[in-house]
Amino acid sequence: MSTAPRTLSSSGNNDKRYITPHPGGFPIATDHMIGDQVVSGESGNRIDVLNPSTGEVLTSVADGGLAEGAAAVDAAAAAAASWAATAPRERATILQECYRAMMAEADWLAHLISLESGKALSDARGEVAYAAEFFRWYGEEAVRINGELAVAPAGANRILVQYQPIGIAYLITPWNFPAAMATRKIAPALAAGCTCILKPSEETPLTALAVAEIMRKAGVPAGVVNVINTSTPGPVTQAILRDPRVRKLSFTGSTIIGRLLLREAADCVVSSSMELGGNAPFIVLDDADLEAAIEGAMIAKMRNGGEACTAANRFYVQRGIHDAFVAKLVEAMGALKVGAGTDSATQCGAMINAKAIAKITLLVGDAVERGATVELGGKAPERAGFFYQPSVLSSVPHDATILREEVFGPVAAVVPFDDVEQAIEMANATEYGLAAYVFTQDLKRGLQISEQIECGMVALNRGLVSDPAAPFGGVKQSGLGREGSHHGLHEYTEPKYIAVSW
Repeated sequence: MSTAPRTLSSSGNNDKRYITPHPGGFPIATDHMIGDQVVSGESGNRIDVLNPSTGEVLTSVADGGLAEGAAAVDAAAAAAASWAATAPRERATILQECYRAMMAEADWLAHLISLESGKALSDARGEVAYAAEFFRWYGEEAVRINGELAVAPAGANRILVQYQPIGIAYLITPWNFPAAMATRKIAPALAAGCTCILKPSEETPLTALAVAEIMRKAGVPAGVVNVINTSTPGPVTQAILRDPRVRKLSFTGSTIIGRLLLREAADCVVSSSMELGGNAPFIVLDDADLEAAIEGAMIAKMRNGGEACTAANRFYVQRGIHDAFVAKLVEAMGALKVGAGTDSATQCGAMINAKAIAKITLLVGDAVERGATVELGGKAPERAGFFYQPSVLSSVPHDATILREEVFGPVAAVVPFDDVEQAIEMANATEYGLAAYVFTQDLKRGLQISEQIECGMVALNRGLVSDPAAPFGGVKQSGLGREGSHHGLHEYTEPKYIAVSW
């Protein structure tokens, strides 16, 4: 049954620093969370938070600057020694409690995510479960940071290796998965014994503040997780990275911003993990199970309304199955209900802002001008909010910009191919290399193709690739390092070698 979009209200104690996002939830801060304090900041400036489904202002959050950045580093530094010395079992127990606490708040947290990001409530519920799973996974991994012991080849001494916390971590997260991108960084940082500063996107700061409050209630000590918001991320980030106490940068966002951050991190040789842009190919061979391929395509393309770095962007379909695939895809995409994220009947929610709609419109227009055929949609509906119709383009020419840039929206661009080598060549003809999707009933051929595609992750005969237990990340311009699995934990540690004689 559909539900009316919910609004935010002030908390019962009339403290304007808090809001209640849902009748079933608790008040969360709209100011910075630094140490054990809710801080309004020196400037008094605020950042408006919009509801993409209506374009209206939900509320505002404190706009921080250099002073708040420095205070967050001070708080993280004050808590660092104690947290690093906390027994792995105790850190694990706290992270497991964070998992339970987050799942207990899943309903209203999903509504909050839908409110400030516009995504469908079903997607938001999936994100909450996915986000919480990082707490559970790293709660299990916190007690498994194993060292190494070996005899030196010359036999003169032993080689002892310990994995120690790398230090204060500065975490920058995007708007498209405001809960999951936060926990995917916070959980391994805490498991490794690091304290952190989270700077969420100014588009979706409320979810980050809610996650931090859930963690505080679950027993995370003051100063271990700090949250600051800012509309001037450049100067604030520069100052934080130049503080010698900050030893780790983890960023999820565009490749353009990632390059700038790497230059900043280089000045102080700060260890950097980058999860950057993607341009995922979706390859369907003639022998693929058509129904399975369509089901996978709908997940890979329409999860989060297409606003995902792993979203299928380029559909390469072998000619023998091409027409049937396009027809089925048009049918499936055309059946989606577009609407406000908090409406439980919605299957495709709003895009994040007007800028996103303008980019999608530009990319679709360019493809059509170059000869692509609009099989479905192809325009933004005339309604309040930031919406774009689920769309399918066929016969997309190879020089279309939509094949080179992330569309980050509900548009599937389909290109026919004849032989597998041609598909692999087209799949690799990009500066990005994050995810890819392959559908074929020939397992041998599918694995061969998977090995030849230049990317960090391949989903073979499935439309979902992300898993907290698996290493998430890309190659080429799609990033550095990995998140998730034990690989993600080691991003927040430094191996220390001790030469021992006995």
